[in-house]
Amino acid sequence: NEKKKGKGNRSPYSPSRVLHIRQIPSGVTGAEVVSLGLPFGKVTNLLMLRGKAIYWLQAFLEMASIDAAVSMVNYYTPATPHLHNQPVYIQYSNYKELRTDNQHNQARPQAALQGVNAVQHGNLGITSALAAEGGVLPSHGSVLRIVVENVFYPVTLDILYQIFSKFGFVVKIVMFHKNNQFQSLLQYADATNAYYAKMSLDGHSIYTGCCTLRIDFSKLTNLTVKYNNDKSRDFTRLDLPFGDGQRTVETSLSPPFATQNTIFPSYTGPSGFAPALGFPQGAGPSVPPVPGALGPLMVTTSAAPGHMTIPGIPGNSVLLVSNLNPEAITPYGLFILFGVYGDVHRVKIMFKKRGIALVQMADAAQAQLAINYLNGQRLYGRVMHATLSKYQTIQLPREGQEDKGLTKDYSNSPLHRFKNPCSRNFQNIFPPSATLHLSNIPPSVTVDDLKSLFTSKGSTVKGFKFFQKDCKMALIQLGSVEEAVHALIELHNHDFGENQHLKVSFSKSSI
Repeated sequence: NEKKKGKGNRSPYSPSRVLHIRQIPSGVTGAEVVSLGLPFGKVTNLLMLRGKAIYWLQAFLEMASIDAAVSMVNYYTPATPHLHNQPVYIQYSNYKELRTDNQHNQARPQAALQGVNAVQHGNLGITSALAAEGGVLPSHGSVLRIVVENVFYPVTLDILYQIFSKFGFVVKIVMFHKNNQFQSLLQYADATNAYYAKMSLDGHSIYTGCCTLRIDFSKLTNLTVKYNNDKSRDFTRLDLPFGDGQRTVETSLSPPFATQNTIFPSYTGPSGFAPALGFPQGAGPSVPPVPGALGPLMVTTSAAPGHMTIPGIPGNSVLLVSNLNPEAITPYGLFILFGVYGDVHRVKIMFKKRGIALVQMADAAQAQLAINYLNGQRLYGRVMHATLSKYQTIQLPREGQEDKGLTKDYSNSPLHRFKNPCSRNFQNIFPPSATLHLSNIPPSVTVDDLKSLFTSKGSTVKGFKFFQKDCKMALIQLGSVEEAVHALIELHNHDFGENQHLKVSFSKSSI
């Protein structure tokens, strides 16, 4: 007897916060069911029941809002989700809300919800919910093994990057042929993202009828990449050589941002092959947008006939930065810090919640780079969180609208580090470190002058040395990484007078 208590009497086809999920394989856990809903918003309740057939379960999943439920149904209707390699089907329930207080055997499914309320809307951080069910995630690493079957059209490294970036920051990809199969190993920055990608993409085809993805967890914990070319790439290492591989014109990349100016051949294909993962025929890859994951790829045809370009991805270049210190943070400070990893176009500190900000980067790859290096960094005494925002752009305040200078446009700033595609700044992107690289130092400025300058901003100077070959450059070691972050914000572009400005960046060296 399925004791479900609900309110209202809706038809199964009317939008409801409660979703009915059927034909779930019997070994599936509550945490895995919950994870289907988390990309779309907060999951507020879960009820798992034995189905009519002994092999199947069914579940009722309650979302915090109707909007979240609608998004989930709209996403999974064309792209059927799989649990344990079996398709599961999602529709609106005729219940308005779930009551599970007196349900028997609901302890484990309810455990899957513990910690979910702490998950930020749109964040992929399901670790706490899954851990509550006995550690589903820790047994899996962040490396996926991908086999592509029935390869009618070429599958490039860039296509895999575009598809799998939807679910988190892709760190490394290696492609190879083994046992007459096209295979790839792909490493995420976080095991949670790997889990999501496997659940969402396993069994799906890149194009209808061909290029089917079979995805497993690899036993490897870390991939070693020696070359950045068509067969392998480390997206955190821009300095790797190209190696011996032959670069084709179609997949050439302008480093370091893989999504910028990536060119693919135009595949028209036979008329019977309709797009499966949202790939328009003759256009590049796209998968249905998941809120909180990367949004849809906007593919535009380039001037060259027979080719198309994927520019920086709109909708994925705006970052949500939270847990900021409202007493210390400024739009300019965020502009300078995030500007180490890309060109910042706009910054907005929330008017009513000063601990939250939006940062708009020049393109999606720069946004990913900033997340990779700055998420979890301490700033003004707090651990900052950086993730992708659901917004496509930061709106400037209307005339007369109260803003108190919290929204700033920096799109034409002379301080952008990456305007020039030949700039050496591309080769010098490093994580925040206690040692800073200083350049553009005037000849009249001494060691003591620089030490005093940094001390005046609250830094503890632990070491200093000028470069032997170039006295315009130096390394300065401060008391901590957080001190160095503060000093960089304060002193990058410091005016020494006579239009000579100090340049500050993080260094990989130590003194």
